[in-house]
Amino acid sequence: MHHDAALENLTHDHVFAGHRAEESERRTWYVVALTAVTMIAEIIAGWWTGSMALLADGWHMGSHVAALGLAGFAYHFARTHAADRRFSMGTGKVGSLTGFTSALLLGMVALLMVWESAHRLLDPVIIDYRSAIVVTVIGLAVNVASAFLLGGHEHHHHDEHEHEHEHDHDHDHHDHHHDHNLRAAYVHVLTDALTSVLALVALGGGLWLGLAWLDPLMGIVGAAVILWWAAGLVRQSSRVLLDMEANPAVAQQIRQRIESDADNRVVDLHLWQVGTGHLALIVSLATHFPRPPAHYRALLGDLPALSHCTFEVIPCEDRRCSPGQA
Repeated sequence: MHHDAALENLTHDHVFAGHRAEESERRTWYVVALTAVTMIAEIIAGWWTGSMALLADGWHMGSHVAALGLAGFAYHFARTHAADRRFSMGTGKVGSLTGFTSALLLGMVALLMVWESAHRLLDPVIIDYRSAIVVTVIGLAVNVASAFLLGGHEHHHHDEHEHEHEHDHDHDHHDHHHDHNLRAAYVHVLTDALTSVLALVALGGGLWLGLAWLDPLMGIVGAAVILWWAAGLVRQSSRVLLDMEANPAVAQQIRQRIESDADNRVVDLHLWQVGTGHLALIVSLATHFPRPPAHYRALLGDLPALSHCTFEVIPCEDRRCSPGQA
């Protein structure tokens, strides 16, 4: 016989949004507005002053306007389609999809920065260092404000979960609490701040030390760091998109708790992330003593983030229940 925990509540929904999704959406749109204004100023100033570092920062910031706008749209789409039955497991993965897309966008911008910087190393241009420095400082101030809006919110949310489960020192245990949409937006802002700092180093070196080659070199250094961050975002978000096992340690803990009850034997187990801070679980178990789904869910009661649990109970007629005999 088969038991599905969802049968216990006919109004069961699939809303797997993060706990702070609405606040994250609002903060993201604030950063979009700030970034768009700064992007226009830096691109114009980059062409005017001849600074590759400043121009690269403006281009880079332009890509972030698109990526941050995509992040804001993702929150809006996930919220407005949360009850849409076409999404069989809800819209919780929309943020991971936009995080993955943003990472690809970051990578492409970094490659363009390498190309243009290498070209300017071979064919230097005249730079108006003082004007470029003024604009870069303004851009960095905007980056810091944006990072405060996004980063402080993200880390505060993460710290709350760390406090709730401080007995567990496994970092991977909390991976499913990461909002990949918010994290992607935060990384975009951090890369903006990085390119602004590198631009200041390059422009300062050119103005006071006469090191004109620093400007295109910093463009290459910034691009390398951006590629590194983009690769990390791809790894994190793709795990969710591909339904990779959320956490082997938690899966093993679930298996042990179920098999410690009666003579249960877990035949099959799937644990994956369906949204920020939300895990889905499917367990097939064989036993001589079948119980209602609520019994097995109670065995896992204090495990965090198990938002959607399905149990398949297979009555065992042999002398001993085991996966091989079920």
